[in-house]
Amino acid sequence: MTFPVLLGTLASLATSALAQQPSDSIPIVRDTGISIPMRDSVVLLADVWHPEGEGPFPVLVYRTPYDRKSAVLEYTIFGHAVERGYAVVIQDVRGRYGSGGEFVPYQNEGKDGYDTIEWAAAQTWSDGRIGTFGLSYPGAVQWLAAVEGPPHLKAMVPAMTFATPRTFFYSGGVWDLSWIDWTWNNIAPDTRVRKGLAGPRSYEDAAAAWDREGFGIVSYLPLRGLPALKQVAPWYYQWLNHPPADPWWKWAELAGRYRNTKAAVLNLSGWHDEAYGPSGAIRNFHGLIAARRGRGPLRTRLMIGPWAHGVGGMGVSKVGDREMGSAAVVDYDEIVLSWMDRYVRDIENGVDTLPPVRVYVMGENRWLTAPRWPLPQTRPLTLYLAGADSTSRLGRLTPTRPSDPDEFSVFESDPMHPLTDPYAGRSGAHDYASLVERENVLTFETPVLEKDVRVVGSISADIFLALDGRDTDLWVLVQDVAPDGTAYNLMHPGLNVLRASYRNGTQEAELLTPDRVYHLVLPDLLTGNLFRQGHRIRIQISTAFFPWFSRNLHTGDSEIFSLNMQQARVTVFHNRKYPSHIT
Repeated sequence: MTFPVLLGTLASLATSALAQQPSDSIPIVRDTGISIPMRDSVVLLADVWHPEGEGPFPVLVYRTPYDRKSAVLEYTIFGHAVERGYAVVIQDVRGRYGSGGEFVPYQNEGKDGYDTIEWAAAQTWSDGRIGTFGLSYPGAVQWLAAVEGPPHLKAMVPAMTFATPRTFFYSGGVWDLSWIDWTWNNIAPDTRVRKGLAGPRSYEDAAAAWDREGFGIVSYLPLRGLPALKQVAPWYYQWLNHPPADPWWKWAELAGRYRNTKAAVLNLSGWHDEAYGPSGAIRNFHGLIAARRGRGPLRTRLMIGPWAHGVGGMGVSKVGDREMGSAAVVDYDEIVLSWMDRYVRDIENGVDTLPPVRVYVMGENRWLTAPRWPLPQTRPLTLYLAGADSTSRLGRLTPTRPSDPDEFSVFESDPMHPLTDPYAGRSGAHDYASLVERENVLTFETPVLEKDVRVVGSISADIFLALDGRDTDLWVLVQDVAPDGTAYNLMHPGLNVLRASYRNGTQEAELLTPDRVYHLVLPDLLTGNLFRQGHRIRIQISTAFFPWFSRNLHTGDSEIFSLNMQQARVTVFHNRKYPSHIT
C-alpha cells in the first residue's frame, strides 16, 4: 500500500531546518507589562509586540503559566510572527508571574482566554482577526477558550495537548504521576515566591532538588498524603479526590463542545508525545469534523510526527535514542505561521488544499498523507499470544488462533518492587531489550519478519487475565526489535495501560473476583511504524511502568487513599477459549 507524498506549502516544512532567530531587518515595538482586565476584575499582564506603525495588525495570542518573559527568550516564533506582519500578545495566565489572581490549573483558562482574545480584538492596533498558538499548557488554554466561542478567534494551532480528562489526568483509569514532576519543577517555584514559602524558588533549584528527592516524592503513599505539594498546590489534592469518570471533570471535557468554535484548527502532535497528545489530536480532529459536517468547509487538519513532547525535538532527527531521518525535522514556526497566514490573514498559500491528514511512519522515515483518519486501505492484522517454542523461553506472536485448551503464562507482581522504566524521565524511543530479563514481565514476539509490515493507527490489545487479588493494572508495551536485538518502544507510556477495576469506564471501581478470568481491552495504542523485513514485533505485559504512572496495590484499595499492598499472581491466558491477541 502506498500513499502520495505531500506536495505544496507544508511539504517544505517537513525538511526545513529548525527556525532561525528573527532578523533585525524589521523594527519590533515591544510594549511590556500591559494590563488586561478579566470579567471578574482580576488583571492579567502581557507583553505586546508589533511592527512599527499604528497598524492595525492581525493578532496572535500566546498564554502561558511558564513566564511570558522566559517564553520570548526560549522561542523564536514571536519575532518571526512580527516579521510576517502580526502583533503578538504574550500573557501570563491567572496567578502566574506578573498576573493577578489565584492559579488553579486549567479551570480559569476558558473564560480568561475568551476575555483576552476579545480584548485583543478591540485594541486600536488590532484589525480584529485573532489566532492562537502554543504547545502543552499553552495548547490546552486554546481549546478551553475556543469552546467558549470567542467571536473574533479565526485560527488556532493547539500542539501536543489534550481532548479529555480520561487521558489527561488519568489514563486507562490510572493516575498520571507526572503531574507531581510538573508541579514541582514548573509551578511550585513561582508559587513559593508569590506566597513567601520555603523551598526552591527557581527552575534550576527545583530541578536540582528533584534529582535528589524526586523518586522518593513520586513513591510516596498514599498519594493524597504527599506532604511535598500541600502548600504550593492544594488543587492537586482536589484532583485526587475525583476518579476518572467523575462528572466533576466535565469542565475539562471537550466532547460535545466543538460546535462552539468556528476557528480553523491544526491539530499537531507526535507519536512519542505525552500519551494525551496523539490521542487528543485525533479526538479533536474527529470532533471538529463531526460538528462541522454539512456546515461548510471543515477547516481542520491532523499532523502527527515522530516527536516527543516539546518544540525543540521537532527540529532534530533523533527522538530519544532512535534516528528518525531528515524528514522528521520540521520548522515549527513556519507550520504555525503558514496556518495563520491562510486563516487569519486570508492569504491564498495553498494550506487549505493539502490532504487533511499527515502522519509520520517511523522506521520508514517518511510522511504519509491521506483524506481521512484512520488511513484508507488500512486492514487489520491480528497476532495471537502463544507459549514459547522449544528453542526460546520467550512467548510467541502468531497469526494462528490458538487451539490448545489449557495454555497460559504466569508472573508475580509486587507493588513494593514494580517494573520501573530504566529510562524514567527521558522521553522518546529507547532500547528496552533488557526488560526480557525481568521476572515481572511477559514477553511475546513474532518470528523474524519475511516482509515489511507498516502499522499506522490504533493497535488494540485483547488480553484474558486472572488474578489472585482484587485489582491490577495491565500494561502492554509494543516494541520494534531490530536484527541486533535493539527493541525500540513506539509510544510514550499512557495509552497502553488499563486499570482492571475501570475496565468498563464506570464511575465507581468494579473490583475483580480472585481467580476469575476477565477480558481486558486496550483499544488505542497509537503509533506509526514500519517493522522492516528482518525485524520482529514484540509486546511485553506487566502490571506497572513506574514512575510514569501510579502503582496498583492489588488489594482493591486505591493508592490515592491507602498504602496497604500485597503481591499478586497474574495469569495471562492464550488458549482456545481465551485467545489473547493484539490487532
